[in-house]
Amino acid sequence: MKVLLLKPQTYYNESGRAMSKAATFYKVGPEAVTMLHDEIDLAPGRVRVKRGGGASGNNGVRSAIAHLGADVRRVRVGVGHPGDKSLVMPYVLSDFSKADHDWFAPLADAICKALPYLLAGEDERFQTEVMRLAPAPKHDPKQLGRPTTE
Repeated sequence: MKVLLLKPQTYYNESGRAMSKAATFYKVGPEAVTMLHDEIDLAPGRVRVKRGGGASGNNGVRSAIAHLGADVRRVRVGVGHPGDKSLVMPYVLSDFSKADHDWFAPLADAICKALPYLLAGEDERFQTEVMRLAPAPKHDPKQLGRPTTE
């Protein structure tokens, strides 16, 4: 099996265009595309795989749906919500804090180790394995590491 890892050089909000061009070039349909992205509606360190549905306000996902359709598989990586709607944009555009690296580095490693399950289409087993290898941290939602404008 061949796998292509694509990191679009576009703005994230336009990443669907690059994904679509790569899919066309390699002659694969949207069902063969998997997008990994941050998800504020999941607690930090949680991972869920989803196919179908809307973008939930995520402009990169919106772009992928617009260019490839809703069948794109999405690996949603929880980063938590900053607590107030007005803080969402600066939160998602900021870098991870040093405290976030404590849970993100093991999570990224777990995603890599569990990747064979994802490639085999075993989405539930992939999620289970990621969570086994890197259990989600216990976070107080008011103590998220990234800066806020409070």
